[in-house]
Amino acid sequence: MEKLIITAAICGAEVTKDDNKNVPYTIEEIGREAESAYTSGASIIHLHVREDDGLPTQRKERFKQAFDEILQRCPDVIIQPSTGGAIGMTNKERLQPIYLDPPPEMATLDCGTMNFGGDDIFVNTENTIIYFAEEMNKSGIKYELECFDVGMVDMVLRLHKKGQIKEPMHFNFVLGVIGGISASPRNLNFLIESIPENSTYTVCGIGRHEFPMVSISIKKGGHARVGFEDNVYLSKGVLAKSNGELVEKVVEIADEFGRKIASPTEARKILNIG
Repeated sequence: MEKLIITAAICGAEVTKDDNKNVPYTIEEIGREAESAYTSGASIIHLHVREDDGLPTQRKERFKQAFDEILQRCPDVIIQPSTGGAIGMTNKERLQPIYLDPPPEMATLDCGTMNFGGDDIFVNTENTIIYFAEEMNKSGIKYELECFDVGMVDMVLRLHKKGQIKEPMHFNFVLGVIGGISASPRNLNFLIESIPENSTYTVCGIGRHEFPMVSISIKKGGHARVGFEDNVYLSKGVLAKSNGELVEKVVEIADEFGRKIASPTEARKILNIG
């Protein structure tokens, strides 16, 4: 079984210091959390950025500051900026981090519209998905295909047949978001069985579903994502002190299943980056 790629989603756009005081806002805090995750075994840092007061932003300048800080601490890590941004942002706002110089090696590509709790709607029309893919293709950016439900996988496969999404494809299955597919072994197995054999996939579960879903992925040969964006607890009622603690728990689970941890260089090879 190939080595395990661990992604750390270190801050997200929704979780705040009210949820866990260790959620990073400032550039220094983002660097600290990225380093804690990297040192513990993460080869990919999934990156949202905040202003110092915690307000989510997609400002290109803020991403550049965060990239510089992270790479100073972790020179070979893969930084994967989010193009999801936050609910209500325009497509132009959301795409800003892919236009860094040099462009990122990897970025997320959300693959469908979904309800996001209450009156919130996370909008990704077919034309938005095609446009984002085209812009990433121009710069040779590897997209991680964010799928919150099986219909989003179907969208990816249809656009792949039309040549708009390139292979080999790498998916991230997100389970347990309100409005998306629920977190269960049956649903995860169905998602895994829905993608082409030459694809790779990462799995993340929201809240208490994080480690159960990740464990299934590790056992089946997939990859794992954890971090404050998805879950702020190390165990029931115990807040994680850092993203690194969450990554360490994944390493322990991987050891139980005999999976070795991929370095950033090995992750690039597995994902066909560069």
